[in-house]
Amino acid sequence: MPPAATLRHLQLILPDRISAAPLHIGGAHVGAAASPGAWELDLRDHLVFPGLINAHDHLQLNNIPRLPAHPPFPNSYAWVAAFQSHLRDPAVAAAVSRSSALRHWQGGLKNLLCGATSVAHHDPWHPVLDHPDFPVHLLRHGGWSHSLGLGIQTEEVRGVAQLPCYGPPVAESFAATPPGQPWIIHLAEGTDAVAAAELAQLDGIGCLAANTVLVHAVGLSDPDIGRAIERGASVVWCPASNMSLLGRTIDPGRLFTANRLALGSDSRISGGWDLLDELRVAAEQSDLAPADLLALVTTAASRVLAWPEVGGLDPGQRADLLIVRDPGSDPYQALLDTRRSAIRAVVRGGAPVITDLDFAEWFAVCGVGTVQVVLDGRPKLLARALLGPDGAAALEPGLELVCGP
Repeated sequence: MPPAATLRHLQLILPDRISAAPLHIGGAHVGAAASPGAWELDLRDHLVFPGLINAHDHLQLNNIPRLPAHPPFPNSYAWVAAFQSHLRDPAVAAAVSRSSALRHWQGGLKNLLCGATSVAHHDPWHPVLDHPDFPVHLLRHGGWSHSLGLGIQTEEVRGVAQLPCYGPPVAESFAATPPGQPWIIHLAEGTDAVAAAELAQLDGIGCLAANTVLVHAVGLSDPDIGRAIERGASVVWCPASNMSLLGRTIDPGRLFTANRLALGSDSRISGGWDLLDELRVAAEQSDLAPADLLALVTTAASRVLAWPEVGGLDPGQRADLLIVRDPGSDPYQALLDTRRSAIRAVVRGGAPVITDLDFAEWFAVCGVGTVQVVLDGRPKLLARALLGPDGAAALEPGLELVCGP
């Protein structure tokens, strides 16, 4: 357990407020007040954000080369079929042949390196996800299905019987998910009639409710969006993946105003490089203000995923932090302008996990062993445990080990 700490002379940046109050850390959580004898860190000229939440990723797919250039697909089932051909490429086959445990670990590390300390993984659970040093917090409550087409093997639901069934069956998974926990499904990922019909189909089998979380939702009409909001359902927006695969994404304004929207990166097969990249695409594809975009990866994502322990800096929440230098301008825009190599420190559960070299004392105080790495050309200290089983960290592009473990 990390020791108590107080971070002073900083600016705490939350979607609805900016505060210069000290940040108290008591073990793995934010504290209400300073603990006697707490270690102190001066963070003047720094901005401190909550650790980010990635509301949608496929962790094990992030080492796989992107789909080659292609015309926009009409729906997700068309691109899933194209992916089967993509798997025959030798480079893709080699990437897929790597250990699944290593690939899941790399996906976690991809998120952590950009300050995304919490992730909703949308695939079957792998044992490595229970490793005590896995790089990120994972959504462990709720339920999921892949999609209507892959989760219901009937000719009526999509005409995609040639695709394999994958993931938990839709109706059974929804019924097994407690009402207060999120049930997540890819839906309406497309621009054609197939995608446009899916919300009504989901509703028709009784799976559109207040805990339903729809990933992508590009094919929803305005009345569909109204129906989803009326039922209390939410959407995870993945604009980079949508633009890459479909050539179009949603207008997020109405869902954001209704508090029914979060942001996800999807995997690198089609999505942004990481969640910071996804934020920049979201800014390009919408009129949302920078503070609103921060909400999509913190407080709003916490609400959509019913995950109150993360996404903020209130007492009792996890002490997950993303720390950058204060550029002296709009702090919300500063986050959008940040690349992962420019992050000064990422903290998970009260302890640093990757930082610039001058934060070495913080690791020492927390009893965290480190290795020196280079991240996208910039020297860093990385918590040694994050190298992962069998050197999994070596799979992450741009991350190079300098000093051996």
